[in-house]
Amino acid sequence: MPLKKRLYDIIFGTESRAGQMFDLLLIAAILCSVSVLLLNSIAPLNEHYGDLFFDIEWFFTVLFTLEFLARLYCSPNRRAYLFSFYGLVDLLSILPTYLALMFPGAQQLLVIRLLRVLRIFRVLKLLRYLADANLLIRTLVAARRKIIIFGFSVITVVVIFGSLMYVIEGPESGYTSLPKSIYWAIVTITTVGYGDITPQTPLGQFVAAIAMFTSYAIIAIPTGIFSAELIQESQRRRRPVRCSHCERGGHEQDALFCRFCSAELPEPSE
Repeated sequence: MPLKKRLYDIIFGTESRAGQMFDLLLIAAILCSVSVLLLNSIAPLNEHYGDLFFDIEWFFTVLFTLEFLARLYCSPNRRAYLFSFYGLVDLLSILPTYLALMFPGAQQLLVIRLLRVLRIFRVLKLLRYLADANLLIRTLVAARRKIIIFGFSVITVVVIFGSLMYVIEGPESGYTSLPKSIYWAIVTITTVGYGDITPQTPLGQFVAAIAMFTSYAIIAIPTGIFSAELIQESQRRRRPVRCSHCERGGHEQDALFCRFCSAELPEPSE
């Protein structure tokens, strides 16, 4: 088997034992590298183990660079991979370390620090190993119109409550402008409740109580929208075939055996 084909089967495929082992090792490397990044951001640990963290970081950077080059080498369409979501994630996960090496005297510059934080993108590399992530993404896409309409409704409610409090309470209670009153409405409806602005009049407190009760509906509605779309999307993934042994259906699209009696499933009819 040619080297390129062999690499492709290991890196992009999950059928072979070597491919599964590669995925497990890569997941472990991603989790370890992100853990090192998080630990390195803690000042006392950085002071005592900064050099060790630096060496480990370079080890993972070289490792992920080799992985990125291997994916680029064996990919059937290199340009498509390079500009794909996962290709950009792979690139962003290694780029900051090399940029920091090119600008050693600028470690404290905001741009360089932001680029170094981009190493957290390595955790996004785990998405390619989460099969259900695609289901959640498809569910969000299917529900996008309902979510957008709901979002505009929430904005309208927030503006109404903010305007009411601006008129009822006024500058004397801290509601000095419409934007600040709308800020209070957002904090109240999202149940954050900082407490930096509070209503002082009985009518204002009554309106605030209504806003608090409204927040429960605002939290529940998007949950219901997403749950309904998730159920529909899950049902669309089910195979229409029934088991010839137990006569039960509702199997996954890629299922070969019945999930109830383990009998082999028949091929779906055209």
